[in-house]
Amino acid sequence: MWIASKLGFYSLVQKTAGEWHVRARLRADVVNLVNAVYREPAAVVENSEEWPAADYRWRLIVTDAGELAGIFAVLADSVTYPNFKSEVAQRPDQTAKLPAYHALWHSLHTLQHQAP
Repeated sequence: MWIASKLGFYSLVQKTAGEWHVRARLRADVVNLVNAVYREPAAVVENSEEWPAADYRWRLIVTDAGELAGIFAVLADSVTYPNFKSEVAQRPDQTAKLPAYHALWHSLHTLQHQAP
């Protein structure tokens, strides 16, 4: 699952039963998520993993379904804006992603108009 949020861009996968990887291309995105979710974020950030040769370099490994639900709740609560791309444009730590979001928007918009 891809999640584009004002906190960052994430790819969520289940590697094994009961183990999810919240993956990001940028460490700052993992840090943003951890700071928003956890009461003691420094320890969690310290335990996030770097996989230098992987498709997504930065990972937060979650082994508790309740913890995963908490992450989703924080992401849902972060939606405080009427326009996602405008929100991203206003966030210095996210604005570099704006061209990619515009390209994705355009590609899906094209598909929408091609669909029967």
